[in-house]
Amino acid sequence: MRPPFDPTLYLVTDTGLCRPRSVADVVRAVVAAGVTAVQVRDKHASRRELLALTRTVQAAVVDHPGVAVVVNDAVDVAVLADADGVHVGQDDLPVEEVRALIGADRHLGLSVSSAAELDAALALPPGTVDLVGLSPVWETPVKPDAGPALGPARAATLATAARAGGLIAVAIGGITLDRAAEAAATGVDGICVVAAVCPEADPAGAARRLREEIVRGRLAQVAR
Repeated sequence: MRPPFDPTLYLVTDTGLCRPRSVADVVRAVVAAGVTAVQVRDKHASRRELLALTRTVQAAVVDHPGVAVVVNDAVDVAVLADADGVHVGQDDLPVEEVRALIGADRHLGLSVSSAAELDAALALPPGTVDLVGLSPVWETPVKPDAGPALGPARAATLATAARAGGLIAVAIGGITLDRAAEAAATGVDGICVVAAVCPEADPAGAARRLREEIVRGRLAQVAR
């Protein structure tokens, strides 16, 4: 049985930012420090390379069976690696067809950047999409083509609508340690980070500090 998807602190990998360490070494350190899910992303890798990378990440989390591993975009790689799921964008394969390919038990995430895109996701047959990535909350150099920033207020509105429709919502884009609490306070189920962890000299320490900020942001939301 696959682990329930815990999006609290969701790491999206970046091979270049992890260097000179391997992605697997960074993942191994941060899952021990509080990262709850990992998305394997490498836009420069071939499919064969991405498959190998995914398998090294799966091996890195083997001692943490509650940490799900999903693959960005590459549905074929997710199936071949028997990953826990896949995350796709608006310009990738249609999510209904992706769901048919990956089966009912794998997790399926979809990036959304507007109310219209969220409405379209909510209108899909139940069980098609499990999670929406609200992107980008802030501008991010990691993905300069991500579109205009939503900002925390719009992200909060979208998170509320997603939750009302039965979807998990995570915030991604420009989330630094200084912004993690503000992102968590929008009411999302978790935050996604890349540059806040991958290039850090102490990625495990960065993950622990991010978890602390998530708790602080959630407490601030409750207090409102």
